[in-house]
Amino acid sequence: QVQLQESGPGLVKPSQSLSLTCTVSGGSITTGFYAWGWIRRTPGKGLEWMGVIGSDGSTYYSPSLKSRTSISRDTSKNQISLQLSSVTPEDTAVYYCAREAGSTGSNDYWGQGTQVTVSS
Repeated sequence: QVQLQESGPGLVKPSQSLSLTCTVSGGSITTGFYAWGWIRRTPGKGLEWMGVIGSDGSTYYSPSLKSRTSISRDTSKNQISLQLSSVTPEDTAVYYCAREAGSTGSNDYWGQGTQVTVSS
């Protein structure tokens, strides 16, 4: 059973960077036809796909967030990370990490999500 667990600060100041980590267990982030990524739920926009990192390390980002988003991985810890720069209160959301099946493009495993609030 694949499990994902997000971690990181719950409060970030405007203009700073948001950094989150997702620890994956029960499966390797470097094998299989999968991608591992980040999705957020905001009060105004609902669910928003942010980007993924594939099992080969290739990355893909939402065009609307690409200039501020970076997704990386630590294969020794089986973790993926998200950095979102220059945050504003509009980036306040519940952030989820999830596995994306390459064959269908659907997310078959999700973390429980972590609330991040951007406020001074």
